[in-house]
Amino acid sequence: MSAPTSGPAGDAEIASWVRGLGLPGLVDLHVHFLPKPVLDKVWAYFDRASEHYGTEWPIHYRLPEAERIEKLREFGVRGFAPLVYPHKPEMAAWLSEWAREFADRVPEAVPTCTIYPEPGVADYVRQAIESGARAAKAHVQVGAYDPRDPLLSKAWGLLAEAGIPVIVHCGHGPIPGAHTGMDVFGEVLAAHPRLTAVLAHAGMPDYAGALELVHRYPNVHLDTTMVGTPFTERLMAVPADWPARIADCADRIVLGTDFPNIPYDYATQLRAIADWAARDDRLGERFLRSVLYEAPARLLAFTG
Repeated sequence: MSAPTSGPAGDAEIASWVRGLGLPGLVDLHVHFLPKPVLDKVWAYFDRASEHYGTEWPIHYRLPEAERIEKLREFGVRGFAPLVYPHKPEMAAWLSEWAREFADRVPEAVPTCTIYPEPGVADYVRQAIESGARAAKAHVQVGAYDPRDPLLSKAWGLLAEAGIPVIVHCGHGPIPGAHTGMDVFGEVLAAHPRLTAVLAHAGMPDYAGALELVHRYPNVHLDTTMVGTPFTERLMAVPADWPARIADCADRIVLGTDFPNIPYDYATQLRAIADWAARDDRLGERFLRSVLYEAPARLLAFTG
């Protein structure tokens, strides 16, 4: 079995590696499940990744839904947030309803919702909260919207008041959007300083800017999604002293993977995180237990 701070060599080792850390399993805050017609379009986009991103992006877990769920169980994922996101108006409400129904039939999934700047957004966000949503997704890049849009102000307020973590893709990676950037989302946080925001992909490529927001606002977190993996290091590498930079906010770093839409196996992300833990004495196994289970479980109010 791999040593705790070396990470699992492959997917078959994940469950035993996690048990070696004294954890009951993993909690993954950044996983994607979508209605099949929507997911098919997402995968079709990745099939042309070389046109969009300048690099190939083969979907490693291109499997039927039931098999994807079973994969997560094999890895020892005890809880996860199935994130949905719209790219145009009149999608967010029904995607949120789909996510709630998905969570009803998959025990490991927590109910989630999403937002889009449109009339009625506050109403369907309120309804999602009342129906038990425990996480939200805001994809500024794909949605091509300004998170500062006045239409979203009440929705941000509702999510902040409820303490529901919002996983926000607001960084410029993998390609900049019309309204991406830590400075732009920083204005949202200035208006809603109690918002529990999880900056997806640690804000890549502006890792420093994302950390500034973590230090400025006590409810801001970073997720590990694709950060530090060999695939991403070729494109948007973390600073060489990344483990030292996160040591003083280690309890606000949470596991995210982007499963199933990743071009490598699940274990690769865990090895990247284990590498950070091994490179700074202030991290180590305590950090691994926090990032892989304790911190995301706290955010998702997960007790399974």
